[in-house]
Amino acid sequence: MADKEISLPAKLINGAVAGVVGVSCVFPIDLVKTRLQNQESKDGQKMYKNMRDCFVKTFRKEGFRGMYKGAGVNLVLITPEKAIKLTANDYFRFYLRSDKGHLPLYREMLAGGGAGLCQMIVTSPMEMLKITLQDAGRISQGPQLSSAGGLSAAPSRAFSAVAMAATPQRMSALRIAYDLFRTKGLSGVYRGAGATLLRDIPFSMIYFPLFAHLNHLGKSEGSPTSPFYWSFSSGCLAGCISSVMVNPMDVVKTRIQVLKRAQGEQTYNGVVDCARKIWVAEGPSAFMKGAWCRVLVIAPLFGIAQMVYYFGVGEYVLGIERQYY
Repeated sequence: MADKEISLPAKLINGAVAGVVGVSCVFPIDLVKTRLQNQESKDGQKMYKNMRDCFVKTFRKEGFRGMYKGAGVNLVLITPEKAIKLTANDYFRFYLRSDKGHLPLYREMLAGGGAGLCQMIVTSPMEMLKITLQDAGRISQGPQLSSAGGLSAAPSRAFSAVAMAATPQRMSALRIAYDLFRTKGLSGVYRGAGATLLRDIPFSMIYFPLFAHLNHLGKSEGSPTSPFYWSFSSGCLAGCISSVMVNPMDVVKTRIQVLKRAQGEQTYNGVVDCARKIWVAEGPSAFMKGAWCRVLVIAPLFGIAQMVYYFGVGEYVLGIERQYY
């Protein structure tokens, strides 16, 4: 490994390109995950039976554009988010090495945790806006479920006038963000930030060391990195394992960050209150809601992102030598 200074601009470009490509590929599955995690069973009635049912109903009612609700937020904000996450991990790994270039496992985990902490600055508001837009279609279909004795479309009284002011059809990320900031300040924009941290830091502490070790297995002698297909496979497997392990906190985060709910659905006051209410009302299995969808989102997302990240677009643009850490 070269001792030259790490090029942050190159790494940021690589991370941005990797994030945009990855999110564009897997966003419809992420939308299905969000809706499955948010639905609650009322009198035995559920709007969506499973992942396939949710995908089919959403596509039939809302079309191709409906499958990409909230994608604009992701594509705009995923650029700095993925750039920060991947670059921060490389940066911390570079400076946490010993004098001989060795990086113990606990330092790998510290580097990953640091990357998860840094990304939250962008991740928390991005995901809150994305989840609100993704879930709008589920709320708008409430009357159909209500006729069968389930949920209705009327918003809960506990929700702010900001969320009630716009119908799902008129929702936009800019409008939601502006109204939240105007009425609640940064605390509104960063709704669910604590839950986001409790998900992202453990995820990164598991994912990055696991990916690094899996990816290292594919290196041939004298090669600085593994083939692109090996990096893709390593990213998929590491993402799969990491996403399942933190899925309970992802469910809690998703529930907290929803701004508008169907009538009769629970409201939550913080992480502990949310976890307790889910456990009491829905049982421990509820914490794994959307886990399969999450795997289908995270595994290919990180596989694609890691593969594209190592293509070295940033180094090519800046005309410098590719760096590996």
